[in-house]
Amino acid sequence: MSTLNIPKDGALDLLSLGALVHRLDPGIIPFRKATECLIHVSGGEFNVAANLANCFGMRTGIATAMVDYPIGELIAERVRAMGVTPFYKRFKHDGVTGPNMATVYSDRGYGVRPPVVFYNRCNEAGSLLQPGDFDWNAIFSQGVKWFHSGGIFSALSPTTSELVIEGMQAAKAAGAVVSFDLNYRAKLWGRVPGGEERAREVLGRIARNVDVLVGNEEDLQKGLGIKGPEVAASSKLDTRTFFEMISRVVEAYPQIKVVATTLRDVHSTNRHSWGAVAWVGGEQCVAPVAELDVYDRVGGGDGFASGFIYGLLAGEAPREAVRLGWAHGALLTTFPGDTTMATVDQVRAFAKGGSARIQR
Repeated sequence: MSTLNIPKDGALDLLSLGALVHRLDPGIIPFRKATECLIHVSGGEFNVAANLANCFGMRTGIATAMVDYPIGELIAERVRAMGVTPFYKRFKHDGVTGPNMATVYSDRGYGVRPPVVFYNRCNEAGSLLQPGDFDWNAIFSQGVKWFHSGGIFSALSPTTSELVIEGMQAAKAAGAVVSFDLNYRAKLWGRVPGGEERAREVLGRIARNVDVLVGNEEDLQKGLGIKGPEVAASSKLDTRTFFEMISRVVEAYPQIKVVATTLRDVHSTNRHSWGAVAWVGGEQCVAPVAELDVYDRVGGGDGFASGFIYGLLAGEAPREAVRLGWAHGALLTTFPGDTTMATVDQVRAFAKGGSARIQR
């Protein structure tokens, strides 16, 4: 068992706070040559709630913005289909300029050509969210075991970061575990006055309310200003650099009980070495390395986070929780889109060393 004090009962196993987006995906064709796209509904915080509900059978919710127009209706349909309970702050669309549900553009790349991601978050409804928009007392009154948010939502506007802190403090008062995925995105923080320095100030304030922190070496350095390791990594899968930084994280934020991340060595767009690691109350947990044939890499980190959180919520030992997160994140890269199409049986089988032999 972990050192977390997870409530035993609650109407929701997890509640996420974040922005919903739709991702346009032309497959391996770059956008400048695209003639058609798939539409995936996403959002770093939503992905965790959706994965936990759809794959792991947990009761989850999302507190977010919703615009009353056709794109909003498309997104809301996918929220329902994934089994996530929505708590919407609704906005009216003026028929021309918004507010809008954000658009993410992301091709898949191929071989030596990497995926390219860019955004249209102009007049995004999610960025308009602010403290006071949600009745936290009502939401938490039926019981919530776990509250989750992330750095992407925190970067959208000055009010979204304040809303994250408000939600975390309400969750703490209700007895819920609080997690946060740093998810540092240079393109998002680069448009904010102060850039990286502003990110460290904002994310540092948020981190003081966190029990479980998800973030890799770059997230910790650029997002929280944690000094990098003195030991040089032998590879991108070397766990020493991550564990060396943990003591500095806990020194700066002593209330943090768990820190976890994925490890990825990208050989080509479609061939990755994949690992995961966590520090849980002083225990170092390392997943094995898997060689992945990647179909769509977007959402793999959220896949790890959701599988890891599932393991902790289900009372698994920390090492098993890390393996479940590692296994689910690996499987998620074999599907199109940002959210899971895996089953819990597939995740547990892969976590135990299952193979890709045909299932008859």
